[in-house]
Amino acid sequence: MENRKYIFVMGGVMSGVGKGITTSSIGAILKARGYKVTALKIDPYVNVDAGTMNPTEHGEVFVLDDGDETDQDMGNYERFMDVQLSRENYMTTGRVYESVIHRERNLEYGGRCVQVVPHIPLEVIDRIVKASEKDKSEITMIEIGGTVGEYENILFLETIRLMKIKNPDDVLSVMVSYVPMPNKIGEMKTKPTQHAVRTVNGAGVQPDFIIARSEVPMDQKRKEKISMFCNVGEEYVISAPDVDNVYEVLLNFERDNLSELILKKLRLETRTSDLLQWKNLVEKIKMTEDSVTIGIVGKYFGTGDFVLSDAYLSVIEAIKHAGYQAGVKTKIDWINSELFEKEPEKLDSLSQYDGVLVPGGFGGRGIEGKIKAIQFCRENKIPFLGICYGMQLAVIEYARNVLGLADANTTEVNRETSSPVIDIMPEQKKNLEDGNYGATMRLGAYPAKLEEGTIAKSLYGQAEISERHRHRWEVSPQYLEKIETAGLVFSGKSPDGKLMEIIELPITQHPFFVASQFHPEFKSTPLKAHPLFFGFVSAAKKRSEKK
Repeated sequence: MENRKYIFVMGGVMSGVGKGITTSSIGAILKARGYKVTALKIDPYVNVDAGTMNPTEHGEVFVLDDGDETDQDMGNYERFMDVQLSRENYMTTGRVYESVIHRERNLEYGGRCVQVVPHIPLEVIDRIVKASEKDKSEITMIEIGGTVGEYENILFLETIRLMKIKNPDDVLSVMVSYVPMPNKIGEMKTKPTQHAVRTVNGAGVQPDFIIARSEVPMDQKRKEKISMFCNVGEEYVISAPDVDNVYEVLLNFERDNLSELILKKLRLETRTSDLLQWKNLVEKIKMTEDSVTIGIVGKYFGTGDFVLSDAYLSVIEAIKHAGYQAGVKTKIDWINSELFEKEPEKLDSLSQYDGVLVPGGFGGRGIEGKIKAIQFCRENKIPFLGICYGMQLAVIEYARNVLGLADANTTEVNRETSSPVIDIMPEQKKNLEDGNYGATMRLGAYPAKLEEGTIAKSLYGQAEISERHRHRWEVSPQYLEKIETAGLVFSGKSPDGKLMEIIELPITQHPFFVASQFHPEFKSTPLKAHPLFFGFVSAAKKRSEKK
């Protein structure tokens, strides 16, 4: 392993308490110490990638430059650590088993009996080391999805054990554990964390650090208790209370000297930390008073009686990033597009918003409601941003209500439409006919050229861009001339001019009506907002000021 260092982050007690943010924050504070840091995510699913998972159950699918469809935490790593990751940085149980079986079929094990242990953990180790080498990292963060008590995570705990045995000074583990404080009891309870630590002890792993997630800061008494019963020093029990925004987490970690403690454990030089940009950002967020309200019109919201905002996590973060740069707080309302199909009179409610966003998606459910919402924003000059499917539906709306093509539609929804303004790419038709849906889309980074004198060009400030995609359908070339003649501008196109990447209405006709075929949210960071989101939120700010 060439003296590279490895930090495993695992979850205790329950999921959803911030392993991804913890991993990202530790990576950021170590990077601020001058170390080259990368991150990997291990998902315990048999799915080969995240592309076929339901976003209301799993959260958004985050797409990397190379087109890999991954877990949303990969987006957190890129945003916090300002890195661009690749498919080598993501693995699932399905992907690992697929590799081992493929190697066995190719006789790469030399006739040996291939077993779950040790061959699956060894494959995981091999992938971790290769990703570290590819990224030339000095420290590699590895997040293990799920929680330690789950049967499907045993093999990944075995991975930690094997790596620790071989290079004890190069591997450490961090457990993120929820410490509840029941209202009727009035004190934090450490017993769930104790049980979680004993579970990993049973797999041969001892956490070096415990990140204690809780509603309020942990008191000294609880730190002493966790230290005593979980076999870690008190200074290695780090309090992680709830915060108003996730970018405060890394600053809280540094107040507890976490990066210095980690470097000492890994026998690395303690260098000066530079977190000035992060401190300035958090201070700016706290000082900002003006606000704008953004309505997101979508359909991936409901999970039982709850709203799962993780289905649009990167969109939400990109809106916030743009707000930081524009000097406003951003309030978000979730609007189910099916409401406008059942009660079209409710469209007037969109007037209360400073901006409306229609994000990506698939399928026919709720699209007529989205189209009605887009029409309302266009006709009433409400700042509008469409993403992927949102752009396609904006083209359909324009074709129907400006060009007069009443039957205009996408063949994704209506194969028999007489006006297929959005159609499948020819090379993908056979994949669909064969029922081959996995990883068959236009995925990952593609270049686009921007037209002079357009909003897009002014926002980006450059003639050619690269953005990430995840879709199969495109604006049909046979309708381009008609649509352009009617006034809709295709301000971004593929270098060969065949694929439409950005549409917009001239600033003389609308304060901000822009949509992109790609997903700009995947390249937004808290320290550098994405140009399209910044333009959108800036337009929303102007509308708010006028109101």
